[in-house]
Amino acid sequence: MKKNKKAKTIQNKVFRLGELFCGPGGLAVGALNAKVKTKNGIYRIEHAWANDYDHDSCETYIQNICKHQPETVFTTDVKYLNIENLPSIEGFAYGFPCNDFSVVGEQKGLDGKFGPLYSYGVKVLNYHKPKFFVAENVSGLSGANGNKAFAKILSDLESAGNGYTLTAHLYKAELYGIPQRRHRIVIVGIDRKFKLAFKVPAPTTSDSPRTAKQALEDPPIPKDAENNELTNQSATVIQRLEKTRPGENAWTSNLPDNLKLNVKGARLSQIYKRLDPDKPSYTITGSGGGGTHGYHWDEPRALTNRERARIQSFSDTFIFLGSKESVRRQIGMAVPPVLSRVIFSAILKTLAGKEYKSVPSNISHQLVINSNY
Repeated sequence: MKKNKKAKTIQNKVFRLGELFCGPGGLAVGALNAKVKTKNGIYRIEHAWANDYDHDSCETYIQNICKHQPETVFTTDVKYLNIENLPSIEGFAYGFPCNDFSVVGEQKGLDGKFGPLYSYGVKVLNYHKPKFFVAENVSGLSGANGNKAFAKILSDLESAGNGYTLTAHLYKAELYGIPQRRHRIVIVGIDRKFKLAFKVPAPTTSDSPRTAKQALEDPPIPKDAENNELTNQSATVIQRLEKTRPGENAWTSNLPDNLKLNVKGARLSQIYKRLDPDKPSYTITGSGGGGTHGYHWDEPRALTNRERARIQSFSDTFIFLGSKESVRRQIGMAVPPVLSRVIFSAILKTLAGKEYKSVPSNISHQLVINSNY
């Protein structure tokens, strides 16, 4: 009898997904492409609704994720979103704003403007009680507010809804086929009533990470590809890049005095840093002034948005809408679709009772909670 009862709890094989802070759709692409075949059928995820305050991101999301359902994407500040009126869901995802957790910023954590926004995801969990959720943020989340912010977030997520069994892990994107050293904390929660625990999927490219050169040249980007406009570089920037070897930046290259940067204080390693063609790219970012746009290893120029999108593992058919700078921001803030697919595939396998290669989590969420909260 118990076996039959358990089978009923995972009878549905299609899980409707809701998203907050959806951005252009990196998480969604991976989720919708994740499909698991079993003897009982195919487990898959479909779009239900999404929300973001940024107009261009929502337009991009609609264009690529739900072109025939534009009414399911809500462009508004999450503070004004009526969570109770949203359609029911079985899955939930949100990459809550990272501004106050990033190691590059002031790390205000829960005391900042953006830090407390994770709580809106908790509200979704409490009201809709989805069977699983995925929460994503920068690696700096674990250290914000002396680690107490992370402990508070984990505690709130664990006790939300019917209660969730959590698995938190610091993923290194380059170990999963993404041609970029991008490290992000992902928290997966599964409703406790299933008595299932998500396991971290094993890396796929530990020994042979995809390189920047492979990302941009295999295959070559079509000449008529969207979002592939070149940046008009100043003569000074061109000269500076010509004097900078692949893998070097403005501080490590041997620049003449007239090309050196007059910067006091912190010196970010990515400033005018050229990609190393034989290694994964450094982290693609969505904001920042001069010197932060990512630079080609051979040509003295900034990367195009299509090149950035490839490094983020978006396909060339994924079209970003908005101004050139808006597109750059959307790409830099997104979750790599390939990493998303790996994680959502593992979730579906967990729900379907299907084994897969896994590794131990590198974050003990219970230890974090007990020691910091």
